[in-house]
Amino acid sequence: MEACLFCQIRDGSIPSEKVYEDKNTYAFLDIKPVHPGHTLVIPKTHAEDVFATSADDWRFVMETVHHLAPVVKEAAGANGVNIIMNNKRAAGQLVDHAHVHLVPRFLDDGLKGFPQQDSTPEERTAMAKTMVGLLDETT
Repeated sequence: MEACLFCQIRDGSIPSEKVYEDKNTYAFLDIKPVHPGHTLVIPKTHAEDVFATSADDWRFVMETVHHLAPVVKEAAGANGVNIIMNNKRAAGQLVDHAHVHLVPRFLDDGLKGFPQQDSTPEERTAMAKTMVGLLDETT
């Protein structure tokens, strides 16, 4: 495996603007921020994405995200914060190490949410049945 960019940042061999670190997570400023204060939170244990992240590491990351979200909002003077995780290339993941984005947001920043589409009750029922069936297979 090639050296992981975020593992190198975690280990200090690539410099970063660290904003937080504990024994399980590392948080640093994104080098291409949506807005100043855009922070990335990673588990210290390498995992490619949410699908490969252990339940414990996911909990550690979410605890750090919960701790840092108000800090990011206040430091940036933002009106809100998006908490985003991209998983796999199709979802926009660029670095193959699980990471959560904390993106400061402003009422007038011009950024839009995801496009939404209409769905029928039948479509929602079919999708819910599929999902429940998959959940039943895993328990």
